Amino acid sequence: MLEKLEELKNEFRESVAGLQDRNSLAEFKSTYLGKKGRLNDILKGMRDADTDVRKQVGGTANELKQEMQKSLDKQLQKIETTEIDAALNKNWQDITLTDSVRAKGLKAAGFHPVTLIQREIEDIFISMGFDILDGPHIEDDFHNFEALNIPDTHPARDMQDTFWFADMKHLLRTHTSTIQVRGMEANEPPFKFVGPGKVFRCEATDASHEMAFHQLEGMMVGRDISVANLIYFMKTLLAEIFRQQVNVRLRPGFFPFVEPGFELDIECLICAGKGCRVCKHTGWVELLPCGMTHPNVLKAGGIDPTQWNGFAFGLGLDRLVMMRYHIDDIRHLHGGDLRFIEQFKAY
Repeated sequence: MLEKLEELKNEFRESVAGLQDRNSLAEFKSTYLGKKGRLNDILKGMRDADTDVRKQVGGTANELKQEMQKSLDKQLQKIETTEIDAALNKNWQDITLTDSVRAKGLKAAGFHPVTLIQREIEDIFISMGFDILDGPHIEDDFHNFEALNIPDTHPARDMQDTFWFADMKHLLRTHTSTIQVRGMEANEPPFKFVGPGKVFRCEATDASHEMAFHQLEGMMVGRDISVANLIYFMKTLLAEIFRQQVNVRLRPGFFPFVEPGFELDIECLICAGKGCRVCKHTGWVELLPCGMTHPNVLKAGGIDPTQWNGFAFGLGLDRLVMMRYHIDDIRHLHGGDLRFIEQFKAY
């Protein structure tokens, strides 16, 4: 039987590399590893063998089975790569703006204003020693809620606020705070990072609210971090992004993932604080929820809160864009109208 296994191994190795499509690979796998496959046919002969022979043959057969499965997986990856390359080559288009394209009267679109501001903010934070992180749009309950100290009874978990998938275990992230958790899981303190991205909430749209919008999350963890550190970085950011001194106010605010928590508002730059529909006629725009990171959040991220502390903030990129470019309706940012995009200079 050992000789038969050796012959089978040699035949398999010679043939597996020649498989070129999924169907032939599936048929090949069934021939060698299926219930009625050649490997099982050989193992059927062990029924009448003594214990030592069965032990030796069984071990060899198991090693061969693992080798075959790895080879098949590797070949499947090659087939998938070939299929993807073929599809890309078939559907490839040259999007370079050539003279012939210009002759047809087509114009080059600029960067989206959110992209412009996001890149500018990233550069500002990089200059202050922050890293730039990213995270998935589809999240699980732990990263979106539980790890951020949001209990089961918190309103943010209700269906009217959150887009849940059918399994009720996964959702479209409702905030970029999920990047906080993943950042803590992936890094050892001290660290500081920001994470921009799109978030999703099931709510009515108006001049200042959308169902899909952009945020930028920030976090700093170290020793003896204070509210003064938080205020310094926030003032530096706003002065850089607006290229002027901006009137701000800090109000107490409740957020499960920070303690103490604050609402940082800026004076509305659309109406200069006089009142308009963007600021709901208050003269102020909520821009930046922030606070000192709650010990429970640090624990969920694998960090000892008795040794480390820090601050976190969430910045509304869309509202920042509206203030920067004096846009009076957030829906312009998501309308897909190229005439709107063409107003902005390339980065």
